[in-house]
Amino acid sequence: MMLTELRLPTIKRLWPALAEQSNREGWPAERFLAALCEHEMNERERRRIDRHRAESALPPDKRLSAFDFAAVPTVSKAHVTALAEGDSWLEQGANILLFGPPGVGKTHLIAGLGHALVERGYRVLFTRTSDLVQRLQAARRDLRLPAELARLDRFDLLICDDFSYVRRDQGETSVLFELIAERYERKSLAITANQPFSGWDHVFAEPAMTLAAVDRLVHHATIFEMNVESFRRRVAQKGLAPSEQRKPTTSKPKG
Repeated sequence: MMLTELRLPTIKRLWPALAEQSNREGWPAERFLAALCEHEMNERERRRIDRHRAESALPPDKRLSAFDFAAVPTVSKAHVTALAEGDSWLEQGANILLFGPPGVGKTHLIAGLGHALVERGYRVLFTRTSDLVQRLQAARRDLRLPAELARLDRFDLLICDDFSYVRRDQGETSVLFELIAERYERKSLAITANQPFSGWDHVFAEPAMTLAAVDRLVHHATIFEMNVESFRRRVAQKGLAPSEQRKPTTSKPKG
């Protein structure tokens, strides 16, 4: 009853077996107490990581262990492994920007990095940028945008997937600029985009806002250029017969 009241469920579950082992092996009292506390702390950490993974909305199957670094030679595995340690760059509010055509593994790479950071105790949120814009627009309409930005501030890393798919005609996307400005040099952003910065004029309301957003994003940023052949296309081609993989020839019409 006391362990329940103190909210020590792991000690409550394990103490009989550990007490029996302690009596049998003649442990000193401090070793018995330390063993119980260690189990409780480890279990709490595991539950905390499980909660953070659930709230992160990260794709569950996209881990760094499954990412094909050999297929993307422009991305250094050692560099990504260092980023997965978190620490200094997250404390500085630095960003990660991934550019490349569809199907090259941008989402897989950044999601895998997110999973690694969750394992290390950081809080991560993965979202499609279009969904995030709608969420922020709704908050602005309800006069609660500052509160929504504060809720997002709980996350050490906010991953905005498919950034360049956002269009001005979907609504007032200046909320994206407010998010970038709010997190600048405090909290980290990770962005995947199919288009380089020069193609972002369609995202923000005006060119000056685009320049200001890009300036803040790149000030403290790691940039990965992933301009390789689409992974999905490579997989599809492997499934074709050799004759089907050859490009069809065209002949000039007669007469």
